[in-house]
Amino acid sequence: MSTAEAEIKILDVRPLSRPQRHVAVFAVFDGLAPGEAFELVNDHDPLGLLHQFHALLPGRFTWDYRRAGPNEWRVAIGRTDAAGAAAPAPAGGCGCGSTEGGGCGG
Repeated sequence: MSTAEAEIKILDVRPLSRPQRHVAVFAVFDGLAPGEAFELVNDHDPLGLLHQFHALLPGRFTWDYRRAGPNEWRVAIGRTDAAGAAAPAPAGGCGCGSTEGGGCGG
């Protein structure tokens, strides 16, 4: 295992309420320097989050599935450049568009 992998920050969002999850992910992402990454741990496939990253930060992130279910998903999410900060989630929810069954449900 490389030093970078050994030091990667883990963000386990499973204990958070669904509306808080994407907000927490973008807060951690916003704190990354270019080339840094963190590992997201979730209880479902975070496709809504991936779509949100594509919409808000096209070309500024990496997304690498480390584990894909059935009960736990792990995704390494990295920052590719310093251009632009992560956009904050709307006050009424994270903006992922999910309403139930995975995603925020907010």
